[in-house]
Amino acid sequence: MSTEDRALQEELAAFELNKPDWLCSHCGEFVVILGTNVIGFYPNFESAFRAGLKVIGLGKNFLVKQVLAEDSVYVIF
Repeated sequence: MSTEDRALQEELAAFELNKPDWLCSHCGEFVVILGTNVIGFYPNFESAFRAGLKVIGLGKNFLVKQVLAEDSVYVIF
């Protein structure tokens, strides 16, 4: 498993761990996570992504995920 894969797994685990609480306080918002650190919550993907770039920088991986009871599936080519 690559370093990037491990980082993504860590971020997804942090998301799942906190999801029950976030469903009460941030349902529908987008969270930005780097490792196990929450950067913030935002009303839409674009503002979350821009905040991630501003805080974390270009060329570094971070997770942007919407807080929903059930995940939406998007295919990006």
